[in-house]
Amino acid sequence: MTVAMIFNAGMDGFARAQQDATQASANINRATTAQLDTQQLQLGRQPQGASNGETLIAPVAEAPRLEQELVNLQVAELQAKASARVIASADDLLGTIIDIRA
Repeated sequence: MTVAMIFNAGMDGFARAQQDATQASANINRATTAQLDTQQLQLGRQPQGASNGETLIAPVAEAPRLEQELVNLQVAELQAKASARVIASADDLLGTIIDIRA
């Protein structure tokens, strides 16, 4: 395995962690909004974002579970840290190779 391949693996892992964190954050937002809408419906009020003329209906799609999305966010953070370590190791390895050659 070359240093470039190690570096690319770290970068790919970091990019994946960023995507996972973004997705988990969006799902946390959806879950929180769905909980607020459910509370508003129970109180007989309009959900957030509804205009005055819209009827009160329950959300159609199943909201993501908040606990699971918080776990997903934590996993993405750990993946980013691990990928950063891989990138740092590739950098150290490259520095060592340059020192040996010089």
